[in-house]
Amino acid sequence: MGIMPDTWIREMAETKGMIEPFVETQKREGVISYGVSSYGYDARVADEFKIFTNVNNAIVDPKQFDGSSFVDRKTDVCIIPPNSFALARTVEYFRIPRDVLVICLGKSTYARCGLIVNVTPLEPEWEGHVTLEISNTTPLPAKVYANEGLCQFLFLKGDSVCEVSYADKAGKYMGQKGVTLPRL
Repeated sequence: MGIMPDTWIREMAETKGMIEPFVETQKREGVISYGVSSYGYDARVADEFKIFTNVNNAIVDPKQFDGSSFVDRKTDVCIIPPNSFALARTVEYFRIPRDVLVICLGKSTYARCGLIVNVTPLEPEWEGHVTLEISNTTPLPAKVYANEGLCQFLFLKGDSVCEVSYADKAGKYMGQKGVTLPRL
């Protein structure tokens, strides 16, 4: 299994629609960078955020998730409260090839500010907007800038095609649009 370079990412985005909208070079001027990098794609966070709140005293239960645990915000700058958490989504819509697994890492600019980005792997033949989990580990409020880079996706190509893909399993997060809450 090997990590795929910028040339492959560019080709797959342009000919197969793997990433839409696609930014073929890295944009950096005055923003947190996004677009193609040497061996990955720096994705942007959209302006839709769900920020955790305890105002309704809900219990976080992945089997019976209560949407009242969040406050919805559509904004260019999201303030995540101290020691709190927000969900967001990528600007980009991804279509993952059958022989590829994608992993995500947070960008160092945010990590150095105490913001941690967690995204589970994008499985072969999964598609959709990626729901991003952003944790503010600091005792201070933290800013996240919409339409700028938040995380980097790395594309790992398998030595052979998998027997069963995410699409074959009719995965519960297939084709998701917007910020998607946990499903059972």
